Amino acid sequence: MSSTDEPESALADKLNHLFTNVVPAGRPPYSSEEVARAISADGTSISGSYIWLLRKGQRDNPTLRHLEGLAKFFDVPPAYFFDDQVAAAVDTDLELLTALRDVRVQKLALRTAGLSPRSINSISEVVERVRELEGLSKGQSVNEE
Repeated sequence: MSSTDEPESALADKLNHLFTNVVPAGRPPYSSEEVARAISADGTSISGSYIWLLRKGQRDNPTLRHLEGLAKFFDVPPAYFFDDQVAAAVDTDLELLTALRDVRVQKLALRTAGLSPRSINSISEVVERVRELEGLSKGQSVNEE
């Protein structure tokens, strides 16, 4: 463990990413204890302290049942924890869901309803340019049909 108390494992990073991004709107992130109670109530015994150790990178070899319980709780495939391609796809979906929770993003998206594909593409280009000017990463390109 580093002196800054940051996790040092890919599993810890993935778990912390789920704890941060899989949160119902209007509530704080789940605690390790909450997650453990839900997983245990579903038939897989796990403690909040064990989940906390996984999140801190102090344990990094959970059982398959534990990974399946965590995956089910966070509604991700179990492969999320050991397949980088699956994790990348899930993370992309989580980023989208997180963005869509922002009322400003919702309002902007709703304002495009009814516009022509050409207009939507123009708006997309403007947004990409503004992101570039603000030093943000390039967003996903719109899939034209």
